[in-house]
Amino acid sequence: MTNHAVVIAGGGPTGLMLAGELALAGVDVAIVERRASQDLMGSRAGGLHSRTIEVLDQRGIADRFLSEGQMAQVAGFAGIRLDISDFPTRHNYGLALWQNHIERILAGWVGELAVPIYRGREVTGFAQDDTGVDVALSDGRTMRTQYLVGCDGGRSLVRKSAGIDFPGSDPTTSNLIAEVEMAETPEWGIHRSAFGVHSFGRKAYQIVDGKIVYADRGPVGVLVTEQHFGPATEPTLGDLSAALIAACGTDYGVHSPIWISRFTDAARQAAAYRKGRVLIAGDAAHVHPPDGGQGLQTGVQDAVNLGWKLAQVVKGTSPESLLDTYHAERHPVAARALRNTMASVVLRGEDERTKALRDTMSELLSMDEPRKRFAAMMSGLDIHYDLGEDHELLGRRMPDLDLVTANGPLRVFALLNRARPMLLNLGEPGGLDITPWADRVQLIDARYEGVWELPALGTVTAPTAVLIRPDGYVAWVADQTRPGLADALTTWFGPPAAP
Repeated sequence: MTNHAVVIAGGGPTGLMLAGELALAGVDVAIVERRASQDLMGSRAGGLHSRTIEVLDQRGIADRFLSEGQMAQVAGFAGIRLDISDFPTRHNYGLALWQNHIERILAGWVGELAVPIYRGREVTGFAQDDTGVDVALSDGRTMRTQYLVGCDGGRSLVRKSAGIDFPGSDPTTSNLIAEVEMAETPEWGIHRSAFGVHSFGRKAYQIVDGKIVYADRGPVGVLVTEQHFGPATEPTLGDLSAALIAACGTDYGVHSPIWISRFTDAARQAAAYRKGRVLIAGDAAHVHPPDGGQGLQTGVQDAVNLGWKLAQVVKGTSPESLLDTYHAERHPVAARALRNTMASVVLRGEDERTKALRDTMSELLSMDEPRKRFAAMMSGLDIHYDLGEDHELLGRRMPDLDLVTANGPLRVFALLNRARPMLLNLGEPGGLDITPWADRVQLIDARYEGVWELPALGTVTAPTAVLIRPDGYVAWVADQTRPGLADALTTWFGPPAAP
């Protein structure tokens, strides 16, 4: 039997990000992944939103993704593009980058952190007790772990075996997505038919002046809504041909499929993100249509919320009750994503009433304040955890300020690279004493000259100190009179060390 402090089922973006977070905290973590390699058949997600890029920047690895992707304005609602280029963030854009590249880069980072990945096998069952979980693998071996995290997709065996309910809406429509060769050249881009959306584009492309320019040759990526709801079986080339003919009047001589997949508009969310020593994240916790590109983003940010909390519980720094805040904070975020995608699916329709509604939404979102509100929501920049109402910053993402310190200029995000919490003192140097937590929390004395501004929220009152969690969210804010620092440190980072 192999032992690890944490075992993660699934080595997609969520599982990889969670493994990296735990490894940074010094936790013995391992991934079990059914694929023999990191190779991914199919395109899946096509990019990263602003907040996800910020999260990667907090870990010092954003440049790895930016160097391979194409910056573009990707935020949108119901097909209506939302420009965030005027948002107060270093990353006021999205990144066009296929999921296979995202996973490859994440896997490289996780490899540098020496996380073992058990490939070519998967979790087939488990039994938990008061001290840990015995995990059964498909190769007949077993593992013993303190905690098991299911990052194993929408059909998650971990979620099902844990007995976690997965309520939501059944599918009403289905789409085919594929990478194929075509004898005829289709009209590139996104189009609409009587029963939904279809699009064509080559796998290779560039963003030029904010527009997609496709390569002259190579496989064609296809998305098409099926006229009738498709079966649960694996789709065939014949299914794709029939769907294209129904939508476009021709199948463009489609042939030589590299892969074909089907997805639906089902939207479901786990009733609980934890059951005892078993937790779930990413698609295992929530599934919804791909409208708005929120799935991968939500999963990666699940991992960043959970990682430091689970690490502290494993190391005995914090009580197990800290894990309850994972569900409390992340469940509402995914619930909002489900709501957005369900609304977007309705607005795909091509009947006259839906067109009128979509035109109305487009007109509304062209106005400045609605644009800012929806764009911040869709890009993840407005996430607000309910940590109280003492200050506008509380529970929100910490902006990446350019600080002046005794050691020279420093960015806030650079101080989060090792995933350590931070008390940022912007008042009198030496005015705050956190000696009982000094082994866990870094104290930074600094100055910042400038306005504090957050997307959608606008200008906020400048604090004299902020306590920043490893995931980049503000856990405590001080002005000249506000108490409660010791309580906040204990709540989030465990009781004070004995003198």
